[in-house]
Amino acid sequence: MNVIDIRNVVKIYNDSEVRVIAINGVSLKVEEGEFMAIVGPSGSGKTTLLNLIGGLDKPTEGEIMIGGINICNLKGSKLIDFRLHNIGFVFQSYNLIPVLTARENVEFIMQMQKVPFKIREKRTIELLEAVGLGDRIDSRPSKLSGGQQQRVAVARALASKPKFILADEPTANLDSKSAENLLDIMLKLNQDENITFVFSTHDARVMKKARRVITIEDGKIINDEKRG
Repeated sequence: MNVIDIRNVVKIYNDSEVRVIAINGVSLKVEEGEFMAIVGPSGSGKTTLLNLIGGLDKPTEGEIMIGGINICNLKGSKLIDFRLHNIGFVFQSYNLIPVLTARENVEFIMQMQKVPFKIREKRTIELLEAVGLGDRIDSRPSKLSGGQQQRVAVARALASKPKFILADEPTANLDSKSAENLLDIMLKLNQDENITFVFSTHDARVMKKARRVITIEDGKIINDEKRG
């Protein structure tokens, strides 16, 4: 089953007199349970493509179908609500709320979804234990290492039970050991729970673990490699 269906997407930025074609006629289908990396040089369009899939930006042309819904037609609160219930995000800079504990950061998205207290409390503990932070649930981000903060971000992304996780350079600010640990956790979640992950990355470690690698250059897909 396809969780993402991108159809002839074009994204053009007009900055003063400069016209930049960031994405140039991309079509791509992502199936449930994939562990996929979008790779390419800086400026190739991979982060733009991820932002379009996540509804953080709108294409100039084309359609992006998620669960049979064209998200390009969603606006305002409808788009925000759709993202909240369908898409999990993991960013390079963690984006945790500094005054909240690990538990509160993970729980926050479920509060927005109006999930009952007992259910969200149970799920929060389960998720933090799944990413190896069961003993740090009451620690604030400032008391956690970069790798630990990114693991909280993964738990938070999973909290909403999304259709898929978008991870934009999630290992970029981590040392080698932390990056390997994080990738192993995400791969285990993918294998055990069939969670779909789509990465945008420069990191060879992510590419090595990915079972599908999409190479993008000058806004176009130039290679689509599926691995066993």
